[in-house]
Amino acid sequence: MPAQSLSPAAIDPATSAPPETVIVPRTRDLGGGFEVRRVLPAIERRMVGPFVFFDQMGPIFLRGSQALDVRPHPHIGLATVTYLFSGAVLHRDSIGSVARIEPGAVNWMVAGAGIVHSERTPQELRAAGSDLFGIQLWVGLPRADEEAAPSFTHCDAADLPLIEGEGVSLRVILGEAYGAKAPVPVFSPMFYADAALKPGATLALPGSYAERAAYIAEGAVELAGARFEAGQLLFFPAQAAIALKSIGRARLLLLGGEPLDGPRHLWWNFVASSKERIEQAKADWRAGRFAAVPDETEWIPLPEK
Repeated sequence: MPAQSLSPAAIDPATSAPPETVIVPRTRDLGGGFEVRRVLPAIERRMVGPFVFFDQMGPIFLRGSQALDVRPHPHIGLATVTYLFSGAVLHRDSIGSVARIEPGAVNWMVAGAGIVHSERTPQELRAAGSDLFGIQLWVGLPRADEEAAPSFTHCDAADLPLIEGEGVSLRVILGEAYGAKAPVPVFSPMFYADAALKPGATLALPGSYAERAAYIAEGAVELAGARFEAGQLLFFPAQAAIALKSIGRARLLLLGGEPLDGPRHLWWNFVASSKERIEQAKADWRAGRFAAVPDETEWIPLPEK
């Protein structure tokens, strides 16, 4: 998709509103020594707009037995969003989707009433090894869509809107931001964007959403007279004028939107507006009632806790 232009930020980062909350992710081992940095949910904040879960994978070099091998596992009531900075992941799911995701592309998998998927390092990358650096988000679905039929959408990097400005190159991954709209079929108002900033570049956050955040994936930024480093999520309330200035080169993920229509319960890979629906999903997985992923014989058992 041809690049659009990004207007210079009219807000001075030095006088910009400070973040309401700063979240530092904690490390979680997914098994086999493969660790992620879990940003959401956090004690400080459980969600940002409709985004209920945020994991950073890597940066890590994977070789041989260290390859990513997330066996088939179930989801309900959410959509997963996978986006990579480097490396590749092969996705398979129970509705027959097979997709290789590479940097700049996006996988959008709607679980709805229930889906099962696996995520693995492609076979041809295992012997020599490969870098992996990326983000997986979960988006909670509105109550009216929690039991939607499962679906899968893959968009290559060239299909996503690219916006460029003074020292900024920004790709809109989901929703609408900066006058551009991503082709991914979302269920509620939101935005998710990947912004690369050159040294000293300034970028304002979209101001039309109730909740907004910026995750510093690489580098550092200045805001309201303070410095914030890679691995921090900065949360901002509605209507505050926000602009961030890069210190050196920086990579930011911008996200937010309207809050979900009520609280959500999260347990393992399940998201639902009722605890009863979570219990049903547990029973269904334990009893083998979810559809299987074609060409996969493994699965992740239901956790004991």
